[in-house]
Amino acid sequence: MNRSGSCNLETRCLLDELSNFNKGGLFDLGHPLLNRILESFVKAAGIGAVQAVSREAYFSAVEGSGGLDNAGGMPLEVGGKKHRLPGLRGETSSKSIEAMVKNTGKESFQWGLAAGIYSGLTYGLKEARGAHDWKNSVVAGALTGAALAVTSDNLSHEQIVQCAITGAAISTAANLLTGIF
Repeated sequence: MNRSGSCNLETRCLLDELSNFNKGGLFDLGHPLLNRILESFVKAAGIGAVQAVSREAYFSAVEGSGGLDNAGGMPLEVGGKKHRLPGLRGETSSKSIEAMVKNTGKESFQWGLAAGIYSGLTYGLKEARGAHDWKNSVVAGALTGAALAVTSDNLSHEQIVQCAITGAAISTAANLLTGIF
């Protein structure tokens, strides 16, 4: 590499790779819709894995310290669930690791599924309708919420409808609030 920062054909600069990361995307499956779905899935799945591991580390630390006092900390039961992974208190550390990996994989899949479905639907609806508006957000959010409900442990018709309505509401609010803040 010379002083101007350019690279020859034999070697590629790490800086060039990083600067082109967001432009070219991670994957090239031959169609923008497929690229968008897969890229959204992979990125969100990674975020979901980090979130799951961080949450479990927090609950393990709180449980190990005997909880937080009521004077200035959060209560021990956050969200009504003291133990997110009952399998983490297994007899061996391999059972604990197995339970954490299983839970992290499930949450990663759920986050990736939500991002992939939502991103694919909004892109497809924009291309089909020729507009990106709140109507696309309602449909994409509702279908994404319903798909996420199907991945839950206690599946019911009411839960699917509730998740679809919640997904549509959050997606539409996000679309309408874009540009305000």
